[in-house]
Amino acid sequence: MFDSAFNDGVKRPGTREMTAMLAALMGLNSFAIDAMIPALPAIGNSLHVMDENHRQLVVIAYFIGFASTQLIWGPLADRFGRKPVLAAGVTLYAAFAVLCALSGSFPLLIASRVGMGASAAVTRVLVVAMVRDLFEREAMAQVMSLVFMVFMLMPVLAPNIGLAILAFAPWQAIFGALAIYAVVMLAWSWSRLPETLHPEYRRSLHVGDMAGAVWETLREPQSRGYTIAMTISFGGLVAYIASIQQIVFDAFHQPHLIGAVFAAIAAPMAVASWTNSRVVGKFGLRRVGHLACAAFMVVSLVHVAVALSGHENLMIFVVLQALTMCAFAFTSSNLSTLAMEHMAPIAGTASSVQGMLGTLGAAILGFLIGLAFDGTVLPYVIGTAACAVGGFIAIVLTEPRNLFARIRQEPGEPTVPAVPEEVV
Repeated sequence: MFDSAFNDGVKRPGTREMTAMLAALMGLNSFAIDAMIPALPAIGNSLHVMDENHRQLVVIAYFIGFASTQLIWGPLADRFGRKPVLAAGVTLYAAFAVLCALSGSFPLLIASRVGMGASAAVTRVLVVAMVRDLFEREAMAQVMSLVFMVFMLMPVLAPNIGLAILAFAPWQAIFGALAIYAVVMLAWSWSRLPETLHPEYRRSLHVGDMAGAVWETLREPQSRGYTIAMTISFGGLVAYIASIQQIVFDAFHQPHLIGAVFAAIAAPMAVASWTNSRVVGKFGLRRVGHLACAAFMVVSLVHVAVALSGHENLMIFVVLQALTMCAFAFTSSNLSTLAMEHMAPIAGTASSVQGMLGTLGAAILGFLIGLAFDGTVLPYVIGTAACAVGGFIAIVLTEPRNLFARIRQEPGEPTVPAVPEEVV
């Protein structure tokens, strides 16, 4: 499906391989985050971090780094192409993973995690840009859903992989595994990835051109509005990742169940992403995305009510959290697609601007929610509900007349190609 549009001499992978490759590249991020969760106590003890809430910085620092360089990777990819810029970022990711493993102090580890996240940001920017290069609207949402499905399977696998490594080796070995994963992805993507940047969309690195693309991303109402909605909603996910270890260990006193809790919550998220890829073309991008945001809000508010009633236990928490994250899974890829809908000529820069603002804002929100942990689930569930409500309000303000509506093709626009059946 790629041969007719691009001609760089690289033999094209099939649609399934392309989707799997993009998902595995995105998986570099979730693996780097989720595999750390079981290791936080060991890292804290090894590097003498007395305040347990400060151990969350191992996660939050990654998000800060992840946000910090997205505005760099995007313009570079719009100028030099997706493939060489991706290779540079993945190489740096592997190097910083090794540095994390060699860190002998907590400040050095945190600095290395910032660098690791800054390098990995290339995957978020370029995966979204490459999907936008190849697809539009519902077709883009379908592919993004499948990418996110594999991406969301990582929280099922990564904590258990982390636990398995910790059973036989120190926490540093987890970073060694991340470095190996990066090297494998570098080899796979370099040998098989096509260059998806349309030649006519190559942009210069002139400051005026870059500033114009950034301004267009911020100025365009749909891009701006859905980026704000993504940022606020994503804050709930960051809070979950930052807080779940303490919730399971300290609020419910079941540390041995951390892997099972992650799997029980993450597996439905992956199923939801797959389901989204099947229904978004039938019911419309806005309708599915907006309904998912509303469901995210309602379920999270129900969770607050249950927590305030004093009747919550670990089983109830897992069920309600799984439902909340299922709704979030439907939300995430659709809002990202809507934010990118009009950004094709500046896809790399737009993806980087949206990703930078979304990740940095979500990291701040998630860290503030995590810092409020007081030995109970209340700060977390209230913070998540606030993020869900805020995200839905942002959507209403962005497109009040199109709430829950299907995307309608404008007169004269070409028909959007469907995703080939083999990919779904």
